[in-house]
Amino acid sequence: MDISSIRLFDIQESREVSLSEYRGKPCIITFWASWCPDSQRDLVRKHQLYQQMDKSELGFITINVVGREGNKLDGIKYMEQNQFQFPVLLDEGTKIYDLFECKGVPTTIILDEELVVRETFGERATFIEIMNGLAKVI
Repeated sequence: MDISSIRLFDIQESREVSLSEYRGKPCIITFWASWCPDSQRDLVRKHQLYQQMDKSELGFITINVVGREGNKLDGIKYMEQNQFQFPVLLDEGTKIYDLFECKGVPTTIILDEELVVRETFGERATFIEIMNGLAKVI
């Protein structure tokens, strides 16, 4: 799957972002929905990671699965309420979620520097398992 051509709207930067911008360094992508307690817990941990990580060495993206929200603005409201600062891209319904063959939220994808999927973690994965998967590509 060539994901470098994927373009989604980043609500933090108010611009369209291409995943090709992340080529050259490993990247972590998290798919989430605001109503999901597992997503809520995961995003808190991911925010802590984002605040401490070296952004020149690791790409970091979250994708709100708009097609799994009750209202397409729910994810945006959730981000604002929690003051998360990491990149938040809006899926086109479930288009990108489906492209990555996600089965639930949250789902975390680890990409290598060539944007090739190296690990996929479903909603039952622990944060430690995700970090161990990330360690394999950095």
